[in-house]
Amino acid sequence: MKNPTFAGIPEKYAILEKSKTILILVPYDHTVTWKIGSKNGPEAFLSASRHMELYDIETDSEVYKRGIFIVPSIVNSSISSEKMIKKVYETAKKYLSKDKFVTFIGGEHSISIGGIQAFGEKYTNMSILHMDAHTDLRPIYKGSPYNHACSMYEASKKYPLIQVGIRSMDITEKKYIQNGNIFYYHEIYQNEFWMEEAIQKLSKNVFISIDIDVFDPSIAPSTGTPEPGGLSWYKTLKFLKMVFNKKRVVGFDIVELLPNEEESSTDFLVVKLYYKLLSYKYELKI
Repeated sequence: MKNPTFAGIPEKYAILEKSKTILILVPYDHTVTWKIGSKNGPEAFLSASRHMELYDIETDSEVYKRGIFIVPSIVNSSISSEKMIKKVYETAKKYLSKDKFVTFIGGEHSISIGGIQAFGEKYTNMSILHMDAHTDLRPIYKGSPYNHACSMYEASKKYPLIQVGIRSMDITEKKYIQNGNIFYYHEIYQNEFWMEEAIQKLSKNVFISIDIDVFDPSIAPSTGTPEPGGLSWYKTLKFLKMVFNKKRVVGFDIVELLPNEEESSTDFLVVKLYYKLLSYKYELKI
């Protein structure tokens, strides 16, 4: 049986040798502490992608023609978080060694731990742009350092970690925040210069990690831990476009899509966001 292609693109644009982009699917939600189901996110993502137009108006481009190779699901939720993170790390490292642009669709946010480990070994002067409603800075949670609530703790010890859209955290996480590098939504809501300020704090090479709950739940309700408030669609795109313009984005992940049979707009939002990021990576006219 043939592997599915992203958005149903012709197979000639989906083979490894001719693809600039690698899409790694990680259907995992073993450590979820509220609503389960993000392990079904990658499947819902691929299903929604088949209904997306492949021409991007903003960049006047069809970025899929640069090739998108899908790595079949590399884990399942029956394995331990530690084993999952190791598998993500090994898979990312494999394709980074081929000089591909490596991307991920989750799954819960703990998948980011393995991905960031692999990117950190390849790229010097790297920072993390973490877009989320939550800080995810617990060193350990529910007895595990690999819980989704710990997804950014290790990264915070190794790299500049710029956190955007935060509006929920535990008081124990405050001591792990990097001073000046967090952009709470209640502050950026009233600061017209927050985008420039955040970008100035990023280093040359940037890995982006986007939790879907960074968006206002009015446009992205299908996620495991939705929080009131959050970013709008076009404000998010404006910011990300600036990041791609001014920095070298080396890879990204999008996590915490929790499909809902009664609501498919979030699935489609994730697909459009993914495709926008690729379009910004390759097709921006600077």
